[in-house]
Amino acid sequence: MLSAQSDGHPDQPSVILLHGGGQTRHAWGRAFRQLVDAGYHVLSYDARGHGQSDWSPSGDYRTDALVADLKAVIATLGSPPALVGASMGGITSLVAIGESPTDLARAMVLVDVGPKIERKGVEHIRNFMRANPDGFATLDEVADAVAAYNPSRPRPKDPSGLMKNLRRGDDGRLYWHWDPRLIAETTEEHVAYLEAFEERMAGAARGVHIPALMVRGAHSDVLSETGVQVFRELIPHAEVADIAGAGHMVAGDRNDAFNDAVIDFLRRVDSAR
Repeated sequence: MLSAQSDGHPDQPSVILLHGGGQTRHAWGRAFRQLVDAGYHVLSYDARGHGQSDWSPSGDYRTDALVADLKAVIATLGSPPALVGASMGGITSLVAIGESPTDLARAMVLVDVGPKIERKGVEHIRNFMRANPDGFATLDEVADAVAAYNPSRPRPKDPSGLMKNLRRGDDGRLYWHWDPRLIAETTEEHVAYLEAFEERMAGAARGVHIPALMVRGAHSDVLSETGVQVFRELIPHAEVADIAGAGHMVAGDRNDAFNDAVIDFLRRVDSAR
């Protein structure tokens, strides 16, 4: 079962927010609220194995499983939504849209991800997720780990908000709110997987005919200028927005600039329909 939240009138154009790997639906923060205030019906859910959603009994967190979940969510809506996906959520959106024979969505926003991604950036994320397998004793330890991963973002004065991304184990320690099996494969296995999967993403990109926007953090170590160029070549009609002062976690690093770029794009898409 997937855990989700929604707001806004169901008769308004729908937007589905898909978070990145290791995150929860709370990663969207003010983006969720500002989209609702802008007149959209917004739905955000914890991907399988994340947050309050169920963990897969078989440990199946492949893209095909995530795409199936997304299609099930879309089926509950009365009309095609816009998909806004960050990292893992963007990959899910791209594959779902590009490989579907019908238009699953009316627009697609990829957040700092594309058919070509940088290995060092991916390994940076995996190293963060694989660290601290024994959990944390305090919220301050969690805040220290987050600050070490993203030193350009100010360390929160009050770390209590981090509890949205944590669970308390039977031993009383704090653990990230996702299934550790998400990162069970070795680095070598993951690199080999990426080599093949980039070809699949490129094929899916060629099948995207709806309005599309890529939002990239200007300081991203996951999506390079080369990755942006590949995206432009595969989806020539797509737009690209670079967010200054942001890294891979674009929505968190520069929330206002991110929201402005996404809402402007969606308003233009919907006014043209």
